[in-house]
Amino acid sequence: MAQDHFKGQFEVELKYQIDNVQRFKDALASIKHQVRFESNNEVDWYYDWPNDSLKAQNKHLILRDIQPENIQLWIVKGPGGDDCEASDILDLSAAHNMLKTLGYHNTLTLAKTRSMYFVGDYHITFDHLDGLGYFAEFAIMTDDEASLEYHRSQLTVLAEKFGLSRHEEIATSYRQLVERLR
Repeated sequence: MAQDHFKGQFEVELKYQIDNVQRFKDALASIKHQVRFESNNEVDWYYDWPNDSLKAQNKHLILRDIQPENIQLWIVKGPGGDDCEASDILDLSAAHNMLKTLGYHNTLTLAKTRSMYFVGDYHITFDHLDGLGYFAEFAIMTDDEASLEYHRSQLTVLAEKFGLSRHEEIATSYRQLVERLR
């Protein structure tokens, strides 16, 4: 079941900054959900060409290490906000070396603590990033491009159960938030 949550070419995601962590946890406790994992440590390495052409095209090439789950992923996002592909990798060190051999360079390393919950077909990630705070992402992966707006509306309804409104949604990626602090 868990793997079905992460299949698809498109990702519909609504992100919110969480100012009241207890209110978020209380809302989660009040709805039927499954815990995928809690308090994992994730590290994302963003790669780009020396001229930052991927960033200029609003594309992201990311290697992710998830511990203690021992999951390593190759992730490509963009150019559209809903375009996302992820694939398991077996050897994170080899993937880093391959990208460097091809001429990519690491532009950002981002660490976060992440918990993930399943609510029906949707998943909720609850993240903490040092210096940025707490965030919740309400999301689904799908191959059905025609269903993106439907899922966006359903995710909005789900977020409202947490006291979050559409006008509070953050369209900025973690990468952009960190770069603004530099």
